[in-house]
Amino acid sequence: MKLADGKARAIQHMMVTSFWHPDGTPMSAQQLWNALRQAPGIFQKRSRTALALERARTRSKLLRGLAEKGFGTDRMAEMQRIINAEKSDLFDVLAYVAYALPTLTREERATRAKVRIRAQFTDKQQTFLDFVLAHYVKEGVQELDREKLTPLLLLKYHDSLAYALTDLGRPEEIGHVFAGFQKYLYQPQVSGPGPTV
Repeated sequence: MKLADGKARAIQHMMVTSFWHPDGTPMSAQQLWNALRQAPGIFQKRSRTALALERARTRSKLLRGLAEKGFGTDRMAEMQRIINAEKSDLFDVLAYVAYALPTLTREERATRAKVRIRAQFTDKQQTFLDFVLAHYVKEGVQELDREKLTPLLLLKYHDSLAYALTDLGRPEEIGHVFAGFQKYLYQPQVSGPGPTV
């Protein structure tokens, strides 16, 4: 499919999924695509989009903004399906739609982030972050929301926040680690072939 920006995008056009306008009328995959591309305030410079996604609070604001413009969780999942990116991050979907950038899977993002995490965090922190990244890869970007921190700690530390505190430090330190590592998911690759976002 060729869009107004002159760049072509590949979509899976043979789908049984029906798409719907907010008013309840049917729409094509191309109309859904164009509606996302034209939604005001969503597409900014790439670096600002990456910044929005790397900070949990800002990411939540972006997700709310998308939902307010008719692109909630279900609609974004549809967009992932039509570009064959179900295993990709929301950032990859938006970057593909806006800039025709190649997508990475969440697993590829997590693998790249682990390289930087190894240099920035203690062994015990790395073990917890590996656990968080495994959930991110399996479930999606919502696993990085601040509200998920306590449930993830309880899951990892067998329903014992006391054990988590013993292992990882004071609550504010744990919060800093959880928020701080996320930027590594969205930073450009240091070297080697492949996409740089």
